[in-house]
Amino acid sequence: MSTMGTILEILKYILPSLVVLIAANSVVRKFLNAAERRQQLKVYEKSKDVTLRLRLQAYERLVLFLERINPRLIIPRVYDPSMTVLDLRTAIVMSINAEFEHNLAQQVYVSPNLWSSVRTAKEQELSMINHISDTLNPDAPARELHIRILEVIAAANTDLPSEMAINVVNAEARELLQ
Repeated sequence: MSTMGTILEILKYILPSLVVLIAANSVVRKFLNAAERRQQLKVYEKSKDVTLRLRLQAYERLVLFLERINPRLIIPRVYDPSMTVLDLRTAIVMSINAEFEHNLAQQVYVSPNLWSSVRTAKEQELSMINHISDTLNPDAPARELHIRILEVIAAANTDLPSEMAINVVNAEARELLQ
């Protein structure tokens, strides 16, 4: 046999083996890529579920915060008959600020617009309390501040800032759940 015949004989065995090797490599690569994509999708879905849970918990905590800073609810919590107007004002301001600081981390899970609404509601509630208490004698009984705040709330034709912010929280939560 000539060298050319030997080369052709070797190629007769090598070429089909190369074709099978290339085809097998291609099939295995496609299979591994598909498996990797399925795995990534599982991880994404799992993280999406965790994120959804965390965001919903943040909405719940913010609603609770906004309810707790509502003057109708905060005054009975901090009011003591022996307090003065100044004492009650200080207790309300401290309570609102403590509640806010306790919920600062929730901003990570909500939109900047929603967080801005929550922060604005807090500031407006504080402003209202401070403004009303400035019109009263600081040494007067706390009951006067309590009554005056309730009168202002009753006379208002709009929702309290905390109630408006709760509506924003609820709207964003509904949007997330759809």
